[in-house]
Formats: sequence, C-alpha cells, structure tokens
Amino acid sequence: MTSVRAEPVDALGSGAQALRQAQCERLGRRTASLGLLGLLTLPSAWGATSQAGKVPAPVVWPHKLAVPGGVARLSLGPAAARPLAFTGDVPLLVVGDAIEWTALVGIPLAAAPGAASITVTIDGDAPQAIGYQVASKSYREQRLTVAPRTVDLSPEDEARYERERVHLTAVMATFTERGTEADLHLQVPVPGRRSSSFGLRRVFNGQARNPHSGMDIAAATGTPVRAPIAGRVIDTGDYFFNGNTVWLDHGGGFLTMYCHLSAIDVKTGDEVNTGERFCAVGATGRVTGPHLHWGVMLNRTMVDPALFIDA
Repeated sequence: MTSVRAEPVDALGSGAQALRQAQCERLGRRTASLGLLGLLTLPSAWGATSQAGKVPAPVVWPHKLAVPGGVARLSLGPAAARPLAFTGDVPLLVVGDAIEWTALVGIPLAAAPGAASITVTIDGDAPQAIGYQVASKSYREQRLTVAPRTVDLSPEDEARYERERVHLTAVMATFTERGTEADLHLQVPVPGRRSSSFGLRRVFNGQARNPHSGMDIAAATGTPVRAPIAGRVIDTGDYFFNGNTVWLDHGGGFLTMYCHLSAIDVKTGDEVNTGERFCAVGATGRVTGPHLHWGVMLNRTMVDPALFIDA
C-alpha cells in the first residue's frame, strides 16, 4: 500500500537542525530524477486542484494530537533505511519510506504539558534529539459503583493482581518487526454505543483510581468482536480487573487489547485478519454491564483509540 506523506515536525531540538541539514544534502542528490518523474505524473491532478482553489489535506492515521493520551507524529525526513527512534529506552514505531519517515509517539496520560523529546539515529549517524510540545488536555470524571471486592482488594486478590501485573508488563513490552506501511487506520471492532470515553478520571465506590485507558463500546453479551487490523495473538487470559482478555500485536510496539470478553476464539500465536471474528463481548472482570473495553498501545503507552478510527 502506498504510504501517506507524514506531517512536519512539531518542533526541532538544537541537534535536529544539523540532522535536518544532513538529510537535505542526501535528498538533494535525488532531486533531479525524482522531480522530473513527479512533473510527469502531476499535471491532471494539479489542474483540478488549482480550479478548486485549494489543496485538500491528506488523511493520516493515527491523527496527530500531542496531548496526554494522544499521539505525536514527528517527521524524521529522508533516509535510505528506516531510522531507529526511542522515547527514553523504549523503541518507537517508525513508518514511511526513503523519502519521508515518521515516528509515532504515544504520549502517556500522566505526561506533563510542555517540552518533550525523542532520540533518533539515521543511516548510522550519531543519535540526535527531536523535540516536540505536549499541550494540556482536561478529561471528564466518571463515578461508578462496582463490587466492593474489586476496589478494596483482599490479600489473596492483591497477590493475584501483582502476579498479573508482572506478566502483563512483559506482554506490553512486545516489539516485533513491522513493514514500513504508514496506514494505521482501524475498523471499530464491534458495533455499539461508546459508553465510556478514553481518559475519563475514574472514581469507583467513591475512591479515585487510574484514568480510563481505553474505549468502552456497549454491546450485548456474545456480540462478535472483529479484528480492526491484521495481527498476531500474543496473550489471552482471565485477569482480575480485565476479565477474559486478548492482546494482538501489529508490529513495532503497536498493540491492541480486548477485555471483559464472554468468549475467546483464538490462542497465543494465532494470526487474525482484518474483520475476522476472534472473541465476543461479555461482562467478566470489574464491570457494570456487558461491553467491550478496547485499548490501543504505542511504545508501551495506552493512547486514545478514537485517533485511529473514523469519527
């Protein structure tokens, strides 16, 4: 599939200025031949655009929203091979082609507004910093009443949760190779009303807990859940808070999670295709009714699934 040209960098760190100059010098050697090819392929579309008076903005997935819980799209410029990019010591998903590479950065819900940066290595050169700005965002509060044992955990449940936390931390660190395809447009995995939005500040039985890290979609128990994009099953299980759960790996640290299921139709290692049923909606774990909790992760960070789907 043809890659979509990525958006420009939000802001460049001082080291990135030298990086950009080196990139431009490498690109210059290709300008004459590529430029001629471009002129041969553009006239009809260019004419139509000129008559309309403006150039329509390309649609890119995921949408750029550099806020806590959002995604930053950082241009890395041209390079012969895919650059290596990191936030701290966590690898980032880099998509694109030799003309334009883009790093996709999942921003934690706990991130403070202000300056942030990633490090990038291009064509074996020394690592450089690329900076960007995280804007502030306010999320609403949601108060829920659930079974008391799922809020005030017994010693046995606390021990179970800790075992599961260690296991799931390893699952979330999965990073496998992904093609350079830039299209991360997802299908909604199940039809239904979005009953709880990403980022809500959660209060269970009057006690504040972590913000909501996914999208809840209300649907009847047994409703088929279909893969929003092709992937490989990397974990299934019955977890204390999440109930019956499936994790899919889509490569490059891009993972999706499906919770509170009534049925799991796959096992670890299975491959699923876009639109294929692989589980069903349920009400297992800490819930107030049947629904799908759908999570999307980049670089071990849960981000807003709404950025990956049609409105």
